[in-house]
Amino acid sequence: MKLLITGGKGFIARGLAEQLGAGYDISAPGRQELDLLDAGRVAAFLKAGRFDAVVHCANYDAAPKLSVKDPAKVLENNLRMFFNLARRGGDFGRLLYFGSGAEFGREHWKPRMAEEYFDAHVPSDQYGFSKYVMTKHALASDNIYNLRLFGVFGKYDDWRYRFIPNICARAALGLPLVVGRDRRMDFLWVDDLVRAVKWVISGRPPRKVYNLCSGQAYDCLELARRIMAISGKDLPLTLQDREPGAEYSGDNSLLLADSELKLTPMDEALKRLYSWYGSGGDKPDREQILGYPL
Repeated sequence: MKLLITGGKGFIARGLAEQLGAGYDISAPGRQELDLLDAGRVAAFLKAGRFDAVVHCANYDAAPKLSVKDPAKVLENNLRMFFNLARRGGDFGRLLYFGSGAEFGREHWKPRMAEEYFDAHVPSDQYGFSKYVMTKHALASDNIYNLRLFGVFGKYDDWRYRFIPNICARAALGLPLVVGRDRRMDFLWVDDLVRAVKWVISGRPPRKVYNLCSGQAYDCLELARRIMAISGKDLPLTLQDREPGAEYSGDNSLLLADSELKLTPMDEALKRLYSWYGSGGDKPDREQILGYPL
């Protein structure tokens, strides 16, 4: 099975390519190899590749705290990348992309948002609106699927601004743990994402859109304590902002019922990521991580 993974240098794309590499003929180009904003290059690449499936991982403005990209281009560029692929539907079997809980409208988040909550509100921010438009198109399409993400963590994630990798890296280095805000969030281990992707691209999902999440909200402060316990170290733990903010979580009942996917328990996933950082995987040095408090 020939598989194109866009955004090949990103965290999710790297995990997919690594874990699916043994069973698929994978092409995972970065932006320098395939500029998704160039409609002509995309069309030629797809026509030549004749891929059975395209997994669209590329995102514009994926790291807003650190990004040097133009925030005014988020809507335009996300949609251009998506539609430069989607419009060539005759050149591949199916297209899977990753939506976001931002599709529901950040001002209207509520606990355990289900698929049916989509379109109750139109997102006011560019990123959420771009994902909203993609989902509207996917629902009307024949071969486009959306796995809607909330929080994902795993190897190759960016410890500079992503909560769980930052805490794991700090614990591995024996540094104080810093929690920016004790909000409740839904976090999914990336290996579970890989299994869900494999199900979508290899099977016959009865729906076009699924929430891909753990189905459970976790307090960030509690997760930091769990990681500290896993490390076996007694580290200072600081909470910077006690205002929790809105819970960000999804209902995964439809996905679990249709796919029979078994999710990794949170403590097991945390142990795996901490062990990876502890063994040197992408671990920053002390000076680097102290420059990026959450």
